[in-house]
Amino acid sequence: MGTHLELTASDAHKLDAYRADPAGTPKGGIVVIQEIFGVNHHIRSVVDRFAALGYVAIAPALFDRIEPGFESGYSPEEVQSAVRFVANPPMQAWLLDVAAAREAIADVGKIAVTGFCLGGTLSYGVATSLPGFLVAVGYYGGHIVRMADQSPKVPTILHFGELDKHIPMSDVETIKSKQPSVEVHTYNADHGFQCDERDSFSPEAAQIAWGRTLRFIDSQM
Repeated sequence: MGTHLELTASDAHKLDAYRADPAGTPKGGIVVIQEIFGVNHHIRSVVDRFAALGYVAIAPALFDRIEPGFESGYSPEEVQSAVRFVANPPMQAWLLDVAAAREAIADVGKIAVTGFCLGGTLSYGVATSLPGFLVAVGYYGGHIVRMADQSPKVPTILHFGELDKHIPMSDVETIKSKQPSVEVHTYNADHGFQCDERDSFSPEAAQIAWGRTLRFIDSQM
């Protein structure tokens, strides 16, 4: 359904992005931020799902700053390989890439941001510091707790798995206590529960979280 295109960030860095457009008049736009596995099949499928629901959706390839074209699956070996990209993450530079993706679809009007894992953390960072978005949704962002003193400037919801070994529930409670205006949901599920290509996929949690995400975005757009 989608196509690849080249974006140029404000620092002149060029990166790939995957974009999908709806059949009819768009309801708005959504920037989808990747996990540590690149703009892989799963992230492209999320972009396609949003397009099928009436949104112009785009996923910038953040790792093009480090290894252009990288994407992987979810085997233990692939996970171990992908972790290197977040050993010293250039978060501010990645926000420039997100901004470039936003600009690429700015003509559709209102724009939301959502992301998973690394993208969940970045979605929260976008909500606190990057203008031009109307709403933010983050899935199991492990470093959101480090930014919990920063308040989102747009309506924000977060999804976490109660069985997530990477994100203790104490971190989630810290976020909730510091940011009571943020809508936080937890599920009886592990990290990565939204991805149907991972062993940790939880169909029930994924369905509930996806429904909440869509209702939240639709209500703001």
